[in-house]
Amino acid sequence: MSLLDTIDNFYERLVADAVEETREDNDSQDTLSDIMCVALNRLPPRYFRHTIDMMFYLADPELQEMRERVAVAVAEARVFVKTHQRD
Repeated sequence: MSLLDTIDNFYERLVADAVEETREDNDSQDTLSDIMCVALNRLPPRYFRHTIDMMFYLADPELQEMRERVAVAVAEARVFVKTHQRD
């Protein structure tokens, strides 16, 4: 087992959920992946080993702030990806 298999970035799940929630009919899988990458690069990493630990120690206001930051990052990433698409 790799060390990389033992940790996760909490923002990855939040960003994936936000990207799915804002998905448009003409979005390709590549576009959605690009949006997710750009959004994640604009957010700080928040690593954890066990989901239960992250949820137990994360206060509700902090989770709400993270979700708000994710919404902004995904919206900005969508604009960035659409304006920088290759033909």
